[in-house]
Amino acid sequence: MPGGSGPDAPVFAEPWQAQAFALAVALHQRGVFTWSEWAAALSKQVASPDAAQDGSDYYQHWLAAIEALLSEKGVAGSQLVTDLSASWQRAAHATPHGQPILLENDPQRR
Repeated sequence: MPGGSGPDAPVFAEPWQAQAFALAVALHQRGVFTWSEWAAALSKQVASPDAAQDGSDYYQHWLAAIEALLSEKGVAGSQLVTDLSASWQRAAHATPHGQPILLENDPQRR
């Protein structure tokens, strides 16, 4: 589950988790899905048999739920999500340390 314990513990263990949270909120605000649809999609992911018992993969499930809803709603199919993810990974590997990762840094997009 998110964060650690205690009142001063960070809410998110990693910055990408906060970004996944913000993405879900933004997609809802744009009307891509309702909160009921979100809750059902996230619950399905969290209840999957391969989910970590300690909840350490909680935000991985957020991403999977977002991807499932985007595909279900016809916003972005799974191939587009896979291709874009691979492009970001290549961009990350091609970006010098300490520099912002930009999609333009993907050597295959040039």
